[in-house]
Amino acid sequence: MTDVAIRRALLSVSDKTGIVELASRLAKAGVELVSTGGTAKALREAGLQVRDVSDVTGFPEMMDGRVKTLHPLIHGGLLAVRDDPEHAEAMETHEIGAIDLVVVNLYPFVNTVMSGADRDTIIENIDIGGPSMVRSSAKNHAYVTIVTDPSDYAALYEELADHDGATTLAFRKLMAAKAFAATAAYDSAISSWFAFADQQQMFPDALSMAMTRGDVLRYGENPHQMAALYLPNGPAAQGVPQAEQVQGKELSYNNLNDADAALGLVAEFPADKPAVVIVKHANPCGVAVADTLLEAWHAALACDPVSAFGGIVAANVPLDGPTAAAITEIFTEVVIAPGADDAARAAFAAKKNLRLLLLESLPNPARPGLEMKTIAGGLLFQSRDNGVIGEGDLKVVSKRQPSPQELADALFAWKVVKHTKSNAIVYAKDGVTAGIGAGQMNRRDSSRIAAVRAKEAAETAGWDQPRTVGSAVASDAFFPFADGLLSAVEAGATMVIQPGGSMRDDEVIAAADQAGIAMVFTGMRHFKH
Repeated sequence: MTDVAIRRALLSVSDKTGIVELASRLAKAGVELVSTGGTAKALREAGLQVRDVSDVTGFPEMMDGRVKTLHPLIHGGLLAVRDDPEHAEAMETHEIGAIDLVVVNLYPFVNTVMSGADRDTIIENIDIGGPSMVRSSAKNHAYVTIVTDPSDYAALYEELADHDGATTLAFRKLMAAKAFAATAAYDSAISSWFAFADQQQMFPDALSMAMTRGDVLRYGENPHQMAALYLPNGPAAQGVPQAEQVQGKELSYNNLNDADAALGLVAEFPADKPAVVIVKHANPCGVAVADTLLEAWHAALACDPVSAFGGIVAANVPLDGPTAAAITEIFTEVVIAPGADDAARAAFAAKKNLRLLLLESLPNPARPGLEMKTIAGGLLFQSRDNGVIGEGDLKVVSKRQPSPQELADALFAWKVVKHTKSNAIVYAKDGVTAGIGAGQMNRRDSSRIAAVRAKEAAETAGWDQPRTVGSAVASDAFFPFADGLLSAVEAGATMVIQPGGSMRDDEVIAAADQAGIAMVFTGMRHFKH
C-alpha cells in the first residue's frame, strides 16, 4: 500500500487551533467529517456538516465522555488491514467504515498541572480515548494518516495537494513517528506527576523523560561531535533555553553550557545590588557586586582580564547603555541578563556576532529539582545543589573573630566557589573576586593558581598589591592538610571559609590561629565536577 486517498476523517482535538480551516478544506474536497463533543460543536458553528461519533457507534456519549471513542466501530475503522481478506470481511459484516485520516490532540494534562488545579481535576485531564486513537492510527499507518500537532496541518495541506487528495507512505510514517512520540511524552508527563508531585518520590523505580528537540547545533564541544538542544515537555525554570536571543550568531553547544554556568552563578545575587559574572569554559573568572552595573563590570573584568577575552557575561539586573558599551570593548561571546534598555541594545547591535540573550527573570537558585549526567551504560541523577548558607549557619573555629566585612566577603566568596569546578579556591574582597583557582587535582595548587592570577591582575591594573591581601578565601571542600590554608595566608588572606570535616581539622585550625587569621566552618561542601 502506498498512496491512500482521504475519504473519511475523524477530528477530535483539545487544541482547536486551525481545526476549522482544516475541516473546511477537507469538506471542500468531499471528505466525510466525523467528530466528537466540543470539536463537532465548533465545526457546526462554522457551518460545516459533521457526523457525531455517537451516530457512528450507535451509543450516546456517557460517563462524561470517557468511552465515546472506545468502540469497535471506531477502532475497527482505524486498525483494519484493508487488503487482508479476513479484515475486509469483518468490516463488511459488522458495517465498519474505514477511517483514513485522524486528527487528534490530547487533553491538556501539563497545562492543567501548571494551572495549580486540584488532584481530581488533574486526574480528569488524563486522556484515554485520545491516546488510544492515536496509537491505533499510528500502528496502522500503512492505511491511516494520523496528525497530532496543529503545526503539521500546513504539511498535510501540501501533501494532499501534491497527491490528488491522498497521502504517501513516507508522510504517514513521519506522522506516525511524531504520534508515538506525542503519546510517549504524554504518558511520561503523567507518570512524572504521579511520581514526583502526587507520591513525593525523589527517585522513582521507573523514570521516563519526555523532551522536544529545540535547535540542532553546529557541533558539540568539538567540530567532530554532533549536538542538539532538547527542552523538557512541561514546566521548566527560566534558563538559557527560555531566553530571547535578540541578536548574534546561533548559539553553540559550548555557548549554551557556559551561559548556563554564568546564569546559575549570577542568580545567587539578589537584584537589590547590581552583579556581573564573567565565565570562561564553565568557570567564573571574575565576579563583582557594586553600586552600579558599570562599576560591577569593571571590577569583575579586573579580576582576570586575560581569561575574560571570549567569555560569557551575565548580569542580575537589566543592562544599561554605558555597561553595554564597556562590555563591547573586549571580545565577548554571549551576554545574558533580565532585560536591556534601548541604549544597551544599540551598543550591542554594533557587534553583530555577539549573542545577546534576555530573560524575563532569573532562575531561583534555591529551587528543587534533579540534575543528570551520562556515564557509559547509565545515567546518574542527583538533587540540585541548592544549598544556601547564611551568617547564622557559620561556626567560628579560630581564636580570632572575623570582622563584619570579612564575613561579608566570605559569604560572597562562598557563593562563587559553589559554581567553580573542584578543587576550587576563591579569594574575594569588598564584593569582588580577587583570584580564582579551579579544576585542580589538589587544593594547594588551586590556591596557588588563584594567587598567581591575582598578582597578574594587580600588575596589569598597576595596583600596589594584589587584592588577595586582606581578602577572604573560600574552599569548596575541607582542607585535608594545612598546606592549602598556608598558601592562602601567603597570598594575604585574613579570613577562611570552608566546610570543615577533615580528620586534620585541628591541624588546620592550629595553622589558622598561628597565622592570626579568622576561620569559619559551613558544614556544607560544594563539589562541582
